[in-house]
Amino acid sequence: MAKNKQPLPRHLLVIRTSAMGDVAMLPHALRALRAAYPRLRITVATPRLLRPFFEGLDVDFLEVDTKGKHHSLLRMWQVAREACRLGIDAVADVHGVMRSEAFRHLMWLRGVPVAHIDKEHSEKRHFIRQGGAEAAPLRHTVLRYCDVFRQLGFEFDDPKPAVRSQRPNPMGPKQGRWIGFAPFSAQQGKTYPDDLSREAVRLLAARCQRLFIHSGGGAEEAFAAEMERTYPNVTALYGKVALSDEMNLIAHLDCVVSMDSLVMHLASLVATPVVSVWGATHPGLGFLGWGCDPRMVLQADLPCRPCSVYGAKPCRFGDYRCLRAVTPQMIADKVDEAIGKQ
Repeated sequence: MAKNKQPLPRHLLVIRTSAMGDVAMLPHALRALRAAYPRLRITVATPRLLRPFFEGLDVDFLEVDTKGKHHSLLRMWQVAREACRLGIDAVADVHGVMRSEAFRHLMWLRGVPVAHIDKEHSEKRHFIRQGGAEAAPLRHTVLRYCDVFRQLGFEFDDPKPAVRSQRPNPMGPKQGRWIGFAPFSAQQGKTYPDDLSREAVRLLAARCQRLFIHSGGGAEEAFAAEMERTYPNVTALYGKVALSDEMNLIAHLDCVVSMDSLVMHLASLVATPVVSVWGATHPGLGFLGWGCDPRMVLQADLPCRPCSVYGAKPCRFGDYRCLRAVTPQMIADKVDEAIGKQ
């Protein structure tokens, strides 16, 4: 029973449709909830593409197609109608955007209890004004997801870091040291500069038997393909593996070098060590991969950073000096340290 003496929900719907890295943090919170309430039915409302994040969690899915049939706020009534058909008796909105707000209000009008995330906008603005070196870290996003479930009466411990498990290896039997490198992000303030990335590839390729470059399409794909042609032990992953197999591969890596981006969170889901590089953003804002070692964070102590929560703000100097201050040699040295700790 919940603290307010009302029966606990039996079928919880959790909605989070983007961004991919934020959705990838949700399984940690659900893992802790599932451990405390193994008989609770959980349905996750998210795009079909992101289902691999939740492998092994025993959850159902309600597809939300934000780029297609559910692109407008008005179309969220379709999602609400399907949720009612499924017998949802509580909603946890861990997204807190206009689309999820519309959905939860529709469910509330139908008498379904709802809870939503506190995105701490004012706290984040204060953190940026103070500067990362001076400000106290904010509550982690995974814990704020847990807080939403607790609003509905659930009581459970904070999630522990993920543990390694047996997964198939899409690249065949592993021999020697394997490293992943993910220098890209959707935001320039979180993307490692091209010339530094080239040097980092050179240094990392010399430290392992295989180096895998994680990327998207377009210019990212072209960079990865060029590195693959240049170094015989480099593999460009784009177009060669699906998302689920990319996660399976990451589970077999000795270490991943990632920006504040999706690959960091994928590595945290499969308990692979991460060396994370931070530019315009800051791990103290609550987005460090859950369970990632904070000693493996690389960031510059500059008075101008952090300047952005999500890395979208253009550099006031135009040179992204926060990223350039983290040198390829620093990355290589930190990888040596991370692998040496295993």
